[in-house]
Amino acid sequence: MDTLNQILEGLMTRYQQRVSDVKKITQALKERGIIQELSDIENDHIAFRTIGVPQLGIQSLEKIFLHHGYQPRDDYYFEQKKIDARWYAPPEDRLPRIFISELRVDDFPSSIQKLIHSFTDEVKSDPVDDLDLNDAAKVDEFLHSPLWRTPSWNEFNTLAEVSEYASWTIYNKYYLNHFTISVHNLPEPFNTLEEFNKLLLHIGINLNNAGGLIKVSRDGLLKQSSSVSQMIDATFAGNEIHKISGSYVEFAERKILPEFTHLPADKIGRAHRREGFETANADKIFESTYSSQTRKNVN
Repeated sequence: MDTLNQILEGLMTRYQQRVSDVKKITQALKERGIIQELSDIENDHIAFRTIGVPQLGIQSLEKIFLHHGYQPRDDYYFEQKKIDARWYAPPEDRLPRIFISELRVDDFPSSIQKLIHSFTDEVKSDPVDDLDLNDAAKVDEFLHSPLWRTPSWNEFNTLAEVSEYASWTIYNKYYLNHFTISVHNLPEPFNTLEEFNKLLLHIGINLNNAGGLIKVSRDGLLKQSSSVSQMIDATFAGNEIHKISGSYVEFAERKILPEFTHLPADKIGRAHRREGFETANADKIFESTYSSQTRKNVN
């Protein structure tokens, strides 16, 4: 478990350095006495994006987390975005769920497939198979290292025209896409997404409005919001620097399942709340890195 904790801490450390909204949100919660430290926040889940080719994708990246006790749960398919996904339950409730998605490369025109494979073919075999999964430093280094060449600005835009998920992933590799604040475990009145979003807007956090500020599951028991990805300076091939979307923050409210609503608040745990994810919600959350949303972050 110590190794897994170190891997997760490594991911969060670099993610926080890259996403200044995390500090902004944390500071606002501290100032209002809602939390003392970031560790007071329950991390609902973290998410990764991958490319669906035989030597990479979900089947490769998941090996790291399966090795450390995570269990696969539901699969999801996003037809319009040409994405598959799977989520994993942690070995302990205090740890975040993990959500891994992958691009369905074979669903794209041959010219786009060829361009994507020009990157992924540089990886000759599954890199996780050669990784010492019990060495936290090595795993951390792998998750933050290039897998293939840096794309050119033209290649990035060619991909973005057909899939902004593809362009983001080809540039960012396995960088943590987002972490998620479990809003329902915060003190009142900030334990509902409606009230928490008011705070976020008040402190100047741009929220993803695709499908509405709050995305609600069909059963009404899972509510999700997300910030819009901040724009980062990205260095492309030939040392060209352009601003592209980085990572973002998600916010989730998991309602108590009807059969457990009679329980006192101090007896409510993860097992008593709505589990899993919702395709319709996640479909819109993906757009937190899309230009339709990030244009709002350009000054």
